[in-house]
Amino acid sequence: MKRSMQQGFTLIELMIVVAIIGILAAIALPAYQDYTKRTHVSEGLTLASGAKASVTEFYSTNNRMPASNSSAGLASATSIKGNAVSSVSVGTNGLITITYNSKVDSANNDTLALSPITGSGGSVQWRCKTTGLTNPVPNKWLPSNCR
Repeated sequence: MKRSMQQGFTLIELMIVVAIIGILAAIALPAYQDYTKRTHVSEGLTLASGAKASVTEFYSTNNRMPASNSSAGLASATSIKGNAVSSVSVGTNGLITITYNSKVDSANNDTLALSPITGSGGSVQWRCKTTGLTNPVPNKWLPSNCR
């Protein structure tokens, strides 16, 4: 009688493969979650680009900053929203505040501000601002040009 050889994987080999896949998933999942948060924060900056243009235009025309969405010629703050953004508002001295919904941080409504810096000839530069905000967006989720 001939003996047949067994082929296939043993239980130990399968357990090792499952453990390796688990370790890789444990490393990849937090990195992916941070990536999606950064994407949501970038969405807010994209939505705020219209407000930046309106504030800059208001400043170049009136030589002062607008104090609200309506004075800048924008829709109400809650009308400017997106997938992860609940509002984009213009405040005192042209400060634009982006408020995010729970897709960025489920515990808080995180905020990011864009502060105008005026230059000669009516030019306006923008700087991201997280200090002094109630629930600032964590630095690790900010785009590199905002850190």
